[in-house]
Amino acid sequence: MLITMNDFAELKAQVRACTLCADHLPLGPRPILRGEESAKLLIIGQAPGTKVHESGIPWHDRSGDRLREWLQVDEGVFYDESKIAIVPMGFCYPGRDKNGGDAPPRPECAPTWHRPLLAQLPDVRLTLLVGGYAQKYHLAGLRKPTMTETVRRWRRYAPSIIPLPHPSWRNTAWLKKNPWFEKDLLPGLRKNIKDVLKEGNS
Repeated sequence: MLITMNDFAELKAQVRACTLCADHLPLGPRPILRGEESAKLLIIGQAPGTKVHESGIPWHDRSGDRLREWLQVDEGVFYDESKIAIVPMGFCYPGRDKNGGDAPPRPECAPTWHRPLLAQLPDVRLTLLVGGYAQKYHLAGLRKPTMTETVRRWRRYAPSIIPLPHPSWRNTAWLKKNPWFEKDLLPGLRKNIKDVLKEGNS
């Protein structure tokens, strides 16, 4: 696939026209991402669910509600593309796995698109790696053996990167088992985000 990088808008248009894995997508391709070159915060999650596939708006579901609560930002700020870029590991809804949950992000997306996309986001000061797939790909050898251990050691990656669990409501039990997340990580995360977004307004 020919990838040109004249500007971020053109690159986003190429992503949105991508059909690399169309044969594997039960609902067909609908690549979803957001952002402008001025973005200071980058969120890398997993892949859209069915509700996001229908709306075309990333994190426009219950997981997004929880993520915004974690970040302490409202929808106006969250969807301000000049401030926050959203680049998932998989841009399209990947279907269901054999256990009834969402399947993993398609493996074609990140290797094809992440390097050129991130190269067009020079002002990003903080990247949130939401979930194990994003952490495995972007932290590589720096991540710990499990998502929990990686998130627990978030200070190792801060202030430029903070790993997070996926905010799915399926992870409510995980949050109860790991109270340090809300008591320790979230205050640090919110301070970092406040500083980064304030920098973007200065």
